[in-house]
Amino acid sequence: MIPQLIFILCLLLSASGFISPPTALAIGLVFGLAVPHPFPDHARRYSKFLLQASVVDLGFGMNLHEVLRAGRSGFLYTLLGISFALLVGMALGSLFGVRRVPAFLISTGTAICGGSAIAAVGPITEATDEEMAISLGTVFVLNSVALLTFPAIGTALKMTQSQFGLWAALAIHDTSSVVGAAAKYGAQALGVATTVKLARALWIVPVSLATATVRGAKAKIQWPWFIGLFCLAAVSKTYLPGGTHAYGLAVQLARMGLTATLFLIGSGISVATIKRVGHRPWLQGMILWLLVLTGSLGLIRAGWIAL
Repeated sequence: MIPQLIFILCLLLSASGFISPPTALAIGLVFGLAVPHPFPDHARRYSKFLLQASVVDLGFGMNLHEVLRAGRSGFLYTLLGISFALLVGMALGSLFGVRRVPAFLISTGTAICGGSAIAAVGPITEATDEEMAISLGTVFVLNSVALLTFPAIGTALKMTQSQFGLWAALAIHDTSSVVGAAAKYGAQALGVATTVKLARALWIVPVSLATATVRGAKAKIQWPWFIGLFCLAAVSKTYLPGGTHAYGLAVQLARMGLTATLFLIGSGISVATIKRVGHRPWLQGMILWLLVLTGSLGLIRAGWIAL
């Protein structure tokens, strides 16, 4: 009874708007590592729904023209970045002796948008529950590290709001962690990070189709419909200015929802999850992430990648 009560109180605190996203994630991690999760299945299911609903609500704070500009201007480096992560990730997986399916899932999660990409391509690759757990566990642990460290790194390097938002979108796996880190850094960083990350998330579709073609799979592809709803929200914000007050409320609810999502994600990382990941997938995921992290940072700082 006590773990259930603690979990509910921490979730309510995370959704209250009184604590920051990194703090909510840290609370979730402490809970997950210290206490057996009382509602593991519910937490996984509702964290996915809450993330998608919150992303849609964030669209009410975006201008449609900015969303489209981010997608157009970032097409080439997104294509190159995803190709690099997939190729290097598979090479690292082979080097460390990681099985092909989890190696591909970790590479895809790093290349596009973390757990959402893994959830989309996992059924197509006919991944087992263990392979999904290994891949998601690797990505979620690295997500946690990124959310807690990126704002401090950006501050130390004196990155502009635009630079940090772009870097977060390119180098952090999950949309929730991207938004959490960017929100900590500033409002402009949040806008840039959200638009670029969601434009990047659209690549789930071609990568899923390519995976299904290569494998000859007939599995149903999970289309990221919430991104379409995000765009509709941005259309409303751009062309229906009469709802300004409601839009502001939706954005506020989105940030509270994303903070609660980060607590749910953190609470799902247990000692058993870390042990199950093992050192080989962890090495693959960590080294690939560090290459993406440092490479994108260097290109942004040099002015080679910009909006």
